[in-house]
Amino acid sequence: MNDKTLGSIDKGLVPGNYLSLANDARQERDKQIKILLEKRKLPQDGWSEPMVEYFIQELALLDSNNFPSRCGVGEREARVVCDLVRRRHYNFAHGVGRSGNLTAAQPKAAGSTLMANLTNCLVLDLIRTVGVPKCNKAIVMPLATGMTVMLSLRSVHAHRPKSRYVLWSRVDQQSCFKSILAAGLVPIVVDSLIANGVDNSEPKYATDLATFQAKIEEFGEEQICCILSTTSCFAPRNSDDIMALADLCLRNGIPHIVNNAYGLQSSQLLHQINQAARTGRVDVFVQSTDKNLLVPVGGAIVAGCFDSTIVDAIAGLYPGRASGSQSLDVLMTLLTLGITGYRQLLEQRNTLYKMLLDGMTKIAAKFGEVLLPCRNSISIAISLRTFTQTTGCGLEMIGSMLQKRGVSGCRVVNPGRSKNIEDYLFQGWGAHSSLCSVPYLTASAALGVQRSEIDTFLVKLPEVLLKFRSKYMAND
Repeated sequence: MNDKTLGSIDKGLVPGNYLSLANDARQERDKQIKILLEKRKLPQDGWSEPMVEYFIQELALLDSNNFPSRCGVGEREARVVCDLVRRRHYNFAHGVGRSGNLTAAQPKAAGSTLMANLTNCLVLDLIRTVGVPKCNKAIVMPLATGMTVMLSLRSVHAHRPKSRYVLWSRVDQQSCFKSILAAGLVPIVVDSLIANGVDNSEPKYATDLATFQAKIEEFGEEQICCILSTTSCFAPRNSDDIMALADLCLRNGIPHIVNNAYGLQSSQLLHQINQAARTGRVDVFVQSTDKNLLVPVGGAIVAGCFDSTIVDAIAGLYPGRASGSQSLDVLMTLLTLGITGYRQLLEQRNTLYKMLLDGMTKIAAKFGEVLLPCRNSISIAISLRTFTQTTGCGLEMIGSMLQKRGVSGCRVVNPGRSKNIEDYLFQGWGAHSSLCSVPYLTASAALGVQRSEIDTFLVKLPEVLLKFRSKYMAND
């Protein structure tokens, strides 16, 4: 309803003074929407659930499938036969993008187009606000991180058609490596440098900058599509030296793509990206929507600092229309949180990380183990050196025992394992390096983790370690 409609209501239906109060409330809601659309920035405080739904439903009514005079005779008219599905998507069914461009407007879907473009604006505002003011463009991709990295690689390669190679700083997550193969490029794996402590218990990871430089000299700048680095990963691997790699890319005229999968929740990692973009070259950095914004899996944010046209090129490489579900999830979440709500999540995560770190330090000391040194503000690794002498049972059993007790997300790594991905052999798979010789277990304090989960884990981990020793240790 608008002022004209409300003004025409007969006073016999409802007293005028009551109607006036209701209209004031409606105008206040519309004012919030007007400010949002004008400023295209996140509200300081989150909106209520009814307010978010009101706005989303207003947007959906702008799509042609929701017009009262609808008469569709095309092959794609946003028809949804299941009412549960229709309601789940708030009557959005046209998707986003058009004619092979993810950000193109649709003549049948003004609401969906507005929803997607507004979401991109809010995501850019969030990234700038929480730590990367140098960011100049950001869009939500209807693909998870690995596929988004693949599209980023293809887009960079389109501007460097003579190139073949991607210099990749090894991180043992299949999606990142397979994105290079899916892009039709050749990965050159650069292993991490590792310095072990005197008792061989404390592997310290570092980016092998000398090898990166040597590979550039070996293959030549024109043959190298880009350097693909990583910030957020499982401990004990550190973030790559993003600033040094950005400087290397700038000096050699080579693009730089950063896998920042769950790095939006770390001020430390965001500071590195921003500094790298300020003093060197960061073309694209990619992050997951589910890990950083707590929405269902399926989306990623691709953002750029060096040249905004590269992000536009990635959007233009997407073939056909795309699902609008990821943008809708992100929009509703950001409006619900606002800047204040998201900062509270970040503060809560930082507090719980310190609790997890303190608790795992005490558990390590109790069992004669150590925390592996790592500048990683999300993931923590505890060594398992004293648990290796087992009778017919691998260390992976510790992870299984935790899983049976409801503890998910831990990774138990035995460095002796190897893995083939297509024609590439990785020695010490899971440890991020062929040089690591220390078995370990990881746990993370990621965004959204609850105090009760940290408390429960810190009780169940020592219980599992004690039971494992008593049941499976050969010389216990």
